Amino acid sequence: MQLALIEKALKMVCDMGIEIEKKFLVNKEKWREVVKEQRSLFRQGYIVSDPGKTIRVRLTDTAGYITIKGRSVGAVKPEYEYAIPVEDAKELLDNFCVSEISKIRNFITHDGKLWEVDEFLGENEGLIVAEIELDREDETFSLPAWIDKEVTHEKRYSNSNLSVNPYKHWNH
Repeated sequence: MQLALIEKALKMVCDMGIEIEKKFLVNKEKWREVVKEQRSLFRQGYIVSDPGKTIRVRLTDTAGYITIKGRSVGAVKPEYEYAIPVEDAKELLDNFCVSEISKIRNFITHDGKLWEVDEFLGENEGLIVAEIELDREDETFSLPAWIDKEVTHEKRYSNSNLSVNPYKHWNH
């Protein structure tokens, strides 16, 4: 069931060319109690990262992707993501990306919706962010008990920002 939700989410993004996503900080103490059934190590680098557009390369445990994102309007942004060979993803990350992050992505189903929860590594260690992709910006959904607060509109929590302004250097 969970794999089917993940595949549906990826297909939806590729087919529609838009992403509707909300972001939340995670309560670390409550998160420790959650059973993490499916996880993947992500290495993610940025070829271009400015307020109007981002070109990202992602390497997971099993696949590579290149993603082009446009400017956000609320929780909506244009997004085009394509699978690429793993070796191409490694080469792009090693030779073309100007910044990079790494994280463990957890896939959690709550109330029939897929949540992607990122536990950041390296310079961003200690930060845990949950994302949910929606069909509509005004779609209703229930929040898991481990959600702390919404940060959808706080650009400092974007992965591209974290790659150049790591969480470790913030004044908490």
